[in-house]
Amino acid sequence: MSIKNKVKFVFVTGGVVSSLGKGITASSLGLLLKQHGFRVTIQKFDPYINVDPGTMNPFQHGEVFVTDDGAETDLDLGHYERFLDVNMSRANNTTTGQVYYEVISRERRGDYLGATVQVIPHITDEIKRRMTKLAEVGDYDVIITEIGGTVGDIESLPFIEAVRQLTLEYGKKNTVNIHVTLVPYIGAAGELKTKPTQHSVKSLLELGIQPDILVCRSEKKLTKDIREKIALFCNVDSKAVLSAYDCTSIYEVPIVLFKEKFDQLVMQRLHLPDKKIKIDDWSLLVNRIKNPHKQVEIAICGKYIEHRDAYKSILESFIHAGAENDAKVNLRLISAESCETEDVSKLLSGIDGLLVPGGFGERGIEGKIKAIEYARVNKIPFFGICLGMQCAIIEFARNVCKMPKAHSSEFKKNKFSVIDLMADQKNIKNMGATMRLGAYPCMVEDNTKASEAYRTPLISERHRHRFEVNNKYRSLLAENGMVFSGVSPDRELVEIAELKNHPWFLGCQFHPELKSRATKSHPLFREFVKAALINKSKKSSSEN
Repeated sequence: MSIKNKVKFVFVTGGVVSSLGKGITASSLGLLLKQHGFRVTIQKFDPYINVDPGTMNPFQHGEVFVTDDGAETDLDLGHYERFLDVNMSRANNTTTGQVYYEVISRERRGDYLGATVQVIPHITDEIKRRMTKLAEVGDYDVIITEIGGTVGDIESLPFIEAVRQLTLEYGKKNTVNIHVTLVPYIGAAGELKTKPTQHSVKSLLELGIQPDILVCRSEKKLTKDIREKIALFCNVDSKAVLSAYDCTSIYEVPIVLFKEKFDQLVMQRLHLPDKKIKIDDWSLLVNRIKNPHKQVEIAICGKYIEHRDAYKSILESFIHAGAENDAKVNLRLISAESCETEDVSKLLSGIDGLLVPGGFGERGIEGKIKAIEYARVNKIPFFGICLGMQCAIIEFARNVCKMPKAHSSEFKKNKFSVIDLMADQKNIKNMGATMRLGAYPCMVEDNTKASEAYRTPLISERHRHRFEVNNKYRSLLAENGMVFSGVSPDRELVEIAELKNHPWFLGCQFHPELKSRATKSHPLFREFVKAALINKSKKSSSEN
């Protein structure tokens, strides 16, 4: 049986404005189909010319989501993993930069035998090859492809053309085109307006694609009249005009779209068997998120707090951990730079826990170190991730090990570099995709906070860094009360560090937030939130 008869393809495009939630829509559909018993994966095609987002500014692009195989990818892959509870790979993310890089490399090798290399067919053929590549593995029944950007953008035109061609080649029984669009509410008029959606669909039609399903984002639920109006002007069945109204949690979206019969529409159009869906566990998750019995306040001290997407996986991990602890985690975002110039005790007053996330560059480093010192001295639960752990090592070396000049060679090279460049990074010149990336094993020491969380001696976590704890100072740090509770199998690299005489003080070199799932919180986040709840309870008891 050919690939065309075995695998079904779903294409998700967006119109009117960006950030409508194409990734959440794709993830929600993927979850619903998975709960019906189908094998599903999702891939993201990004129109930007960067080869990957690894060297992009977090203020522009948000976080970089790293997969097990070391790919630096779009943050939407994080949504795919969190909703589907499956690992993505570099095959799940393609950029314009990758496509052109491959085509130009082939041209330089002479693979095109002297032909004039053009957008059509050469660029679109490479896009189609990547869109169908996962189908060749034989592991999936449905492949959902999200096209980044907004219909009408120059950058995304080759991707839209590739979708048009694949729809024609594979046929209507094997493809579905879903268009996510905006139906804005105009407060002055007190009305929902359909014109932006009409124009967006018109732009898509001009490019040769008739959408089969419209997912309409709006503040309020669409009325029957609005649906019928959109259906009439956009040439779709009114049942295929879905109301995706604003929810209090993104994890509620699959339930909303399930009630809109999103999954049924897709299965009918793809001629998939109507298997019974198992959605109860997800409904229970949503209920726990929306109706917690406890609350806790945790501060995040970072340098990108103005752009929440820079810490997207961390923010989501707190939702997962909160649900498992029956608590709402209220986050206090604090600028690391403000901790350098303002009173840290006032900025962190009343918090139940402190997290210092990863990052790059010297800006805000001293503020992070001050915040960590405050948490250590005042016995406030602390969680440091990547650079956050490195800052904790520097703070401990300065204030406990009596090394006032201790620093990281990333920021200041001296003979007290308790954090130093990894040996295999010292001769690297290109910045793109050259860090220690992807999943690496870690051995967890017994009778530690880490072992209490993981409950297994061997773990695998995802990394994205160039600098590490300098082994030259490990003995000194240990003598003063630091425990290296997680190390690489050869014991050369520190993966987890914690303190003996502290309720919960732990830093890790890896990024645990990248492996937290909606229905399965990451162990370290779960235990950190639990420690913060205990800390809050103790404070309440002492005050009473």
